[in-house]
Amino acid sequence: MKIWIALIVASLAVGAYAQCSCETMKWATCDGSPCTCHLMTGNGTKQVLDCTKLIPKCFLMQAEMYRARKGLSTRGIGGKPDETAFVDNDGIYDPDCENDGTFKAKQCNNTDTCWCVNSAGVRRTDKGDKDLKCEESQDPFTPTVGGQKLEFENILVYYVDEKAPTFTMKNLSGGIIAVIVVVVLAVVAGLLVLVFAKKRQGKYNKAQQRELDNM
Repeated sequence: MKIWIALIVASLAVGAYAQCSCETMKWATCDGSPCTCHLMTGNGTKQVLDCTKLIPKCFLMQAEMYRARKGLSTRGIGGKPDETAFVDNDGIYDPDCENDGTFKAKQCNNTDTCWCVNSAGVRRTDKGDKDLKCEESQDPFTPTVGGQKLEFENILVYYVDEKAPTFTMKNLSGGIIAVIVVVVLAVVAGLLVLVFAKKRQGKYNKAQQRELDNM
């Protein structure tokens, strides 16, 4: 009788464990009753998840960086190597997130160099020091029709920001500036050669016409 009771308890425990999982995040750890899931985003930092929704990108990047530092498995996108799973023009970085998972307006990647990001976490300004001032991140885009919030399935999101980037030329490397100068000079030289060639062709045609008239 005791064996049957033990088997029943074990089967119930296995069933409860199978139900206590996070479908939207394979790295999450779930336990307890009711089921609670959390994600490690730093040393000793556990982020509680709502597994009925997509995991915010900022939390996902934090988890990616944490796992990379610990030598744990990370993920790739589109067949790219794992280390390029989350990149922009500056490469992967460890973001600072708000409590709701949005990116903080200023990111420093645990260094003294900071920059401003848009709502997708992509740099939109020149880099500066820790005194850099950034506007607060905007509320995420929420589409509605007739005042009703739309629900989507199988979403493919392209992150955009309504504010134009504010990059300047001052932080471009010398090599890039040299390439730009060479290209501009080549275009100008080509235009000058074309103009002189047309003028020379015009003079030749006029001289040929005068010779024909004299004959």
